[in-house]
Amino acid sequence: MTEVFDYFAQVELPTPTLGDDEVTQLFAASFGIEVDLRSLGSQQDQNFRVFPAGSSEPLGVLKLSNPVFSEGEIEMQDAAASLVAERDPELRIPKIVTGPHGPMSTWWDSSEGRIHARVIENISGRTLMGSDYLSPAVVERMGELSARVSAALADFTHPASGRILQWDLRYAARVVDTLLPGEPDADVRSFVERAVREALATLDTVSSDLPMQAGHFDITDDNILRPAPGHLPDAVIDFGDVAESWRVGELAVTLSSVMHHDGADVTSALPAIRAFHARRPLDENEIVALWPLVVLRGAVLVLSGRAQVRLDEDNDYASTALEREFRVLERAAAAPVAVVTELIRDALGRRPVAPAPWRADPVLALPDTRVDLDAGTLSPLNDEGAWLRPSTLDDAALRALDLGAGAVVLPAWQPVLTGSTVRPRNEAATIPTGVTLWLAAAAPLAPGAVTLSDGVLTWTDGDDAIRLTGLPTDADGTSLPARTRLFAQRHPAAGPIPPAMTTPEFASAWRRVAGDPTGALGLGPTASRTSSADVLDRRHRVLAEVQEHYYSTPPQMERGWREHLADVDGRVYLDMVNNVASVGHAHPHVVAAATRQMHLLNTNSRFHYNAIAEYAERIAAKLPDELDTVFFVNSGSEATDLAVRLAMASTGRPDIVAMREAYHGWTYASDAISTSIADNPNALTTRPDWVHTVAAANAFRGEHRGAGASRYAPEAVAVIDALAAEGRAPAGFICESYFGNAGGVALPDGYLRDVYAAVRRHGGIAIADEVQVGFGRLGEWFWGFEQQGAVPDVVAVAKSIGGGHPIGAVITRRDIADRYRSGGYFFSSTGGSPVSAVIGMAVLDVIENDDLPGNAYTVGRHLKRRLEALGEEHPIVGRVHGSGLYLGLEFVRDRETLEPATAETEAICSRLLELGVIMQPTGDYQNVLKIKPPMVLTQGSADYFVDALARVLDTGW
Repeated sequence: MTEVFDYFAQVELPTPTLGDDEVTQLFAASFGIEVDLRSLGSQQDQNFRVFPAGSSEPLGVLKLSNPVFSEGEIEMQDAAASLVAERDPELRIPKIVTGPHGPMSTWWDSSEGRIHARVIENISGRTLMGSDYLSPAVVERMGELSARVSAALADFTHPASGRILQWDLRYAARVVDTLLPGEPDADVRSFVERAVREALATLDTVSSDLPMQAGHFDITDDNILRPAPGHLPDAVIDFGDVAESWRVGELAVTLSSVMHHDGADVTSALPAIRAFHARRPLDENEIVALWPLVVLRGAVLVLSGRAQVRLDEDNDYASTALEREFRVLERAAAAPVAVVTELIRDALGRRPVAPAPWRADPVLALPDTRVDLDAGTLSPLNDEGAWLRPSTLDDAALRALDLGAGAVVLPAWQPVLTGSTVRPRNEAATIPTGVTLWLAAAAPLAPGAVTLSDGVLTWTDGDDAIRLTGLPTDADGTSLPARTRLFAQRHPAAGPIPPAMTTPEFASAWRRVAGDPTGALGLGPTASRTSSADVLDRRHRVLAEVQEHYYSTPPQMERGWREHLADVDGRVYLDMVNNVASVGHAHPHVVAAATRQMHLLNTNSRFHYNAIAEYAERIAAKLPDELDTVFFVNSGSEATDLAVRLAMASTGRPDIVAMREAYHGWTYASDAISTSIADNPNALTTRPDWVHTVAAANAFRGEHRGAGASRYAPEAVAVIDALAAEGRAPAGFICESYFGNAGGVALPDGYLRDVYAAVRRHGGIAIADEVQVGFGRLGEWFWGFEQQGAVPDVVAVAKSIGGGHPIGAVITRRDIADRYRSGGYFFSSTGGSPVSAVIGMAVLDVIENDDLPGNAYTVGRHLKRRLEALGEEHPIVGRVHGSGLYLGLEFVRDRETLEPATAETEAICSRLLELGVIMQPTGDYQNVLKIKPPMVLTQGSADYFVDALARVLDTGW
């Protein structure tokens, strides 16, 4: 019979502590190589990265196994690793290194006794060690790796596989019983006891039926590696815990290592569970056992780590792990096991069990004259920012009572926006687990088993209970008071009691565990609602695929207010990308103006009405005197298209010069002059022959950088002169007057002055595309061309001028506009319609009356300074571009080569979404955060954004 380790026969496992000199001597003697060492951490072994003497290239990892482990166990570890490598060759698995004397694996007679030494391949890459953020894609890959190793070892057997390790979750209860009495911290003891008690109560119901097999049982963030460069792990190391145990334990161990990472909670583990299940389907008993095993793993980590540190004070590896090990247990035990199990069922698509109906008589007879409140995202109750006021719900309820309602009810399990704030997604608890109730008159409770303590009344019927909170301190337990906000929850009499509010991810699970309180109040069941995923499926079915949306799995936004957006789940996001909503979402002045005009008239712009004339006058007044004639259209694409046509019509020429890397729109003409490869990878090779391009005048990453950017203007002038010399003098030159598509890069000083002069010298027209940056967004300048000290002949503007309504405008000189008549007449049905014109004037009112350019200047300067400070700490920040509230934060992999950090930028945007911030990339390489929020952005909101971004840069993406 093979001798194997039994943890319970030797609980204390001091690690080997051989000195470097002894190790190098023994290494040379046994393996024939002189080496340098770099110590690596381990809880119970001693590990080194070894290098041939004087070399920086690692030879491998020297593993000095704890002397308590037998030769058979070490052979088993190597055999298991070899089998996984053979059966799944795409996984990178370390093998024993072969040296001058053969495989580098032997026993040493050391100063601390007989110790096994072996050199394992140094697998290149980076572990996930530490507590930085793990993206859902990385967590999913962790579950996949766990399943692949489990599948490879499904039929692996070895005489040593019956060893008894403290990490084998079959023995977790024994480990806890062994170590808990020695834990000196009473609070730690109490917390571990509570968590373990609940976990074992569930595990014991299925443990005897759990499938067994050999496994790695330590596929954790420390023992998987991702390639460099690379994001997703593809290597598994350290087969030191190979044994035979419960199959589901492989996944439980992996999940536990997710829990301590930044921002992680129970829901963070779901991608790994789904990935494991896809390759190694979990049976019903394993689903029941999974989360109890995660909790038990956390308990074992906490007690073992603390015991190891008390035994071995110099073990830095064990000491530094204490905080994250406690975080594993704390987060794993944060939700009841029963609730997490239901959450897992949802994630795996198991058919949910409907909550058990309330079987007793109602606890309370509500009046027939009942009013149901809707506090969700779409409710008028939340209009004009009322969702931010703490009193909104109570005010609405008491108003309904005053109008004759006998009772007012806010249903359970429906999303509530009222009272929400911006916060990370996993902290946005927006679903009430109970019914909120206001009564017009005091109402008696039905007889029953009632307990009353500290204003909490519990009415019990068998295994079911109703919990009522909000009662006054003098309540007697026989009736409920009038005109008082009350909250009624249902829960199993023996617990658990749900939180008053839960997150959308947890709502269905909590509802099945706790039950629906509506029946106990004589109400009908809460209606189900269409899921956001169903709406997205409908969108994909009926819209063209090319009409894309932000994010792969986007939140369903249904309300905006100022610089905030709210989704259907009641979650609130900070909108840092929406320059369309220039004056903020749902501005009351704009809404009122639009509503009033809709009551009066809306028709096409060929009718005679005041609004179109008044609006045109007000826009023209914002421009230099010579730009006095206005065309109205519906979008920026139409505006730039018309601007190009004006140039052609006024000159009788077809050729246009445009700056490369720009985006001007999707119509034929505006697309033709757009050369951003981010919008069209073939942009430069598919241009019609009437489009000629000049270099993107980007002083940061363009052809000429820094002081050399002064060369852009002469080179552009040379292109224009050359065209004229060929007999193809251009009709016009067009570019963004502040390079918005690149992320708000200012053009080199004097660029527009010189290029405009050149095109005019040859009879052409200078066109300023102000669609993104115009109308006060730059703060210091109302128009981008003002920064250049130049005046164009034609200005195209949209986005900001409508505040979210489709309005575009082209403003030019009268003589240029008159020449367009030679090609016929111009007509845009809804361009400048009564409603559009009135909305445009209301937007302009807000910009002027609230001094939004001044706000853009002040808040923008503060925001830019804070972003620049991030650049001092994080090398990925290449440059902060822009002015006012049109900024660009450019990410690079190398500040010298300026290699774009494209994948990183996309991942950063996804992480920001989790933290409640809407952000998107821009630029030809999609490596610039385009920071262009509504101009009402407050300094507090700017700080929230930078703090969230700092967290991402600090903890990963």
